[in-house]
Amino acid sequence: MERSTEKRTQVQDRARTTRRVLLESAAHLFLERGYVGTSVNDISDHSGRTSGAIYFHYSSKEKLALAVVREQFATWPQLAAPYATPGVPPLEKLVALSFDVARALSEDTVARAGARLWTERLSIDAAVPTPFDAWVPAVTRLLAEARTRGELADGVQPSGTAVTLVSAFFGVCSLADDVPGGRGWADRLRRWWMLVLQALQAEPEPGALIARARLPIPGQQGTPLPSAAR
Repeated sequence: MERSTEKRTQVQDRARTTRRVLLESAAHLFLERGYVGTSVNDISDHSGRTSGAIYFHYSSKEKLALAVVREQFATWPQLAAPYATPGVPPLEKLVALSFDVARALSEDTVARAGARLWTERLSIDAAVPTPFDAWVPAVTRLLAEARTRGELADGVQPSGTAVTLVSAFFGVCSLADDVPGGRGWADRLRRWWMLVLQALQAEPEPGALIARARLPIPGQQGTPLPSAAR
């Protein structure tokens, strides 16, 4: 019985490893070549696994693309969990969370591939999940909390503003490589928040708020940003 259990565990471990290798290889190629420009044979060659292994674990290129999107891009709202710590001002939580998401979009291959696949979703014969339906309510809650605390400027409505912020934020991140200036993602995001917070805060202090948001949040379980990027 023990030997059978051990063998089953080894098989499961190998399967998980294979799935991860395939997912990361696919993400690398989707990011580099796009969905249409990547074939199952390309993923097989890059991963060192057979096409049969790809079809066994994912059944199609579409399913593999969806797995890449779901791996991080479509699950980003889960990043908000570490920011549930009471006592931290909601706008600081919002800014801090935005830097975590932007870092993933700039530095994580799977997240970047997921974002590219979402922009190419019309080429994929499947419904590509999006994080925005979860992002907007999360941002709305933080803005509503900020309004209750008297921290929002007059006339700022949480729900409508949340839609605008999420749309603009994703635009800042997704177009960063195409906009001249040569600045790093952290500096670009900081400059964006400097403009946004001027209109968002009841008593604008964007520089000070951003600086506080870049400090570790008490009780945060996420991985802190590298010092070079903070």
